[in-house]
Amino acid sequence: MVANQLYELCEAVGPEPTRSELVPAYVRLLRDNEAEVRIAAAGKVTKFCCILNPELAVQHILPCVKELSSDSSQHVRSALASVIMGMAPILGKDATIEQLLPIFLSLLKDEFPDVRLNIISKLDQVNQVIGIDLLSQSLLPAIVELAEDRHWRVRLAIIEYIPLLASQLGVGFFDNKLGALCMQWLNDKVLDMATNPHYLYRMTIVQAISLLGPVMGAEITCSKLLPVVVTASKDRWLRKLIKPCLIELSEDPDVDVRYTSSAVDRSGCYG
Repeated sequence: MVANQLYELCEAVGPEPTRSELVPAYVRLLRDNEAEVRIAAAGKVTKFCCILNPELAVQHILPCVKELSSDSSQHVRSALASVIMGMAPILGKDATIEQLLPIFLSLLKDEFPDVRLNIISKLDQVNQVIGIDLLSQSLLPAIVELAEDRHWRVRLAIIEYIPLLASQLGVGFFDNKLGALCMQWLNDKVLDMATNPHYLYRMTIVQAISLLGPVMGAEITCSKLLPVVVTASKDRWLRKLIKPCLIELSEDPDVDVRYTSSAVDRSGCYG
């Protein structure tokens, strides 16, 4: 497909022929009638802009990017979202603020979760260009809103992004803007899982405590986390799960199977 190979051709012929001869061809591909072609072309936007100077990228490529951000195909928007953040360092601060930032915000609110995920995963590329002040004014409200997204993968992506964001914002800014949000994620919902009827939730809380303990320190671990572990040590889900299987196996025609199942049952090693 031409859309997949055009960038490689641009690399081969060099910047000057690309700017004079191949940019119009690439623009036509970005506006092609077939969604599959637009998907392939959109995925090369940042690489193509690297070959051009910022002025040409703003003049020729950015108008197409704006159109693709509201494309009728969710897969086109997703392909664009996966690479568009890389345009920020290429275009520079002013063009990013004036031209790209509105597109970022639009894609962050896209109805298709994969589009939102692709933007979130590359937010750090924009942080380095627009600066903390503008980040807090423009992107931070959208990030906070996505923390309550209906799709769990989007919420997870925000949680995974927060530590990087916190390191860039600094302790004071983080405490003021994001501290309450992070505490809301933890809150009592974590400990509530310790009594969830489903054993996998109860296992998850034990695993989480094993990770939290070294970070929280001895005092909090002993006073808050250890009681949960003690309760979990008395959990009987294994017996409820395995006991019926052992009873069935104890009536198996094979003598070795009957012997082994009886031995396991007597040992009580499964809970």
